[in-house]
Amino acid sequence: MEGTFATATLWLGLAIVATALANRLRISIALVEIVIGVLAAFFISRSFGDDAMGANLPWLKFVASTGAILLTFLAGAELDPASLRAKWKEVWIVGAVGFIAPFLGCAAVARYVVGWDVRPSLLAGVALSTTSMAVVYAVMLEYGFNKTDFGKGVLGACFINDLGTVIALGLIFAPFTIRTVIFIVVSLAAFALLPFATKKLTALYGNRTAAIRTKWILFVLFGLGALALWSGSEAVLPAYIVGMLLAETMGGDPFFARRLRTLTIGFLTPFYFLRAGSLVSLPALVTAPVVFLLLFGGKLASKIFGIYPVLNQFKRNRKERWYYTLLMSTGLTFGTISAMYGLSHGIVTQQQYSILVAVVIASAVVPTMIANFAFLPRHLLGVADEPPPAPSFVVPHPERSGHVS
Repeated sequence: MEGTFATATLWLGLAIVATALANRLRISIALVEIVIGVLAAFFISRSFGDDAMGANLPWLKFVASTGAILLTFLAGAELDPASLRAKWKEVWIVGAVGFIAPFLGCAAVARYVVGWDVRPSLLAGVALSTTSMAVVYAVMLEYGFNKTDFGKGVLGACFINDLGTVIALGLIFAPFTIRTVIFIVVSLAAFALLPFATKKLTALYGNRTAAIRTKWILFVLFGLGALALWSGSEAVLPAYIVGMLLAETMGGDPFFARRLRTLTIGFLTPFYFLRAGSLVSLPALVTAPVVFLLLFGGKLASKIFGIYPVLNQFKRNRKERWYYTLLMSTGLTFGTISAMYGLSHGIVTQQQYSILVAVVIASAVVPTMIANFAFLPRHLLGVADEPPPAPSFVVPHPERSGHVS
């Protein structure tokens, strides 16, 4: 047991360092946690062995996965159904283009430029087609865009984008079995009953204690997540839909929502983001830097040239278009999941996996930094549109902004 506490102390210590650096540099905490995870894994593994960080310990993987699931749920809960209905054309078109353009572009680069076989190339297209809901939501939460129509539109497009990724992963690589049918049927039934059951539970016990609502949400998320994994899907997908269905309930009690964010972002997600960074093998990247640059450039180019022209019909402000496009160019959760799926099923090699995860993580860091530094649409928050003082990326302090980081 002392080993478990020692490992947790190490990871939380890294999370504290990441938080301090993010505050100092004014960069999103999630992005700093990823970079700290990469560096820590490299130096600790060289000094104490490959398993010294404990990134593959079952309990740590569970905590990290729980962080991803709850963060995805909170992202879904931020989506206002009325706003989505009003923005349905934007959300569906931008989200679809955000998936199709990089899927085709990155698969072509992997196959015809890098020279990978067909299946690894298709897996690369799937992994690099994603938009990181976790990173985008974390950034939206830190700035306050999650409460604006602009932010809700971005989150909605992210969902459509990642939905395309999950469907493509299932159709191309995962067999469609009776388990898939059971998962779909049970999930649809749960989605239909969930709003009513949650309102009833809240009416009976919500004013007495918030604990039962937290337990109820975790019960639903874990149950559907287990069913999704059993069927060959991913646990985070139903979490987003559950969040959308309970958006009205969460919005009706801001204090409860804030406490759930504190639990998620204060404790759970650091394990997720640090672990995502620790999966990258720097030595593997050193042996193939050109492949990394080609795939990274392919993802950014296909996202930008696909999404930015489409946004001309929805956004008149240039900064809004670029900020939207660059956030849609990020990747992390489903990209890492897709790469891990490819490795565990023998579709990609260890080196190909390391390169894909490195590209996914780089796409979480670089576009977001550029977006926050050069194209932050301050006018949407009622802040004067002035350039940030160098080298600041102007992520507001959580206590001043009213949001939990």
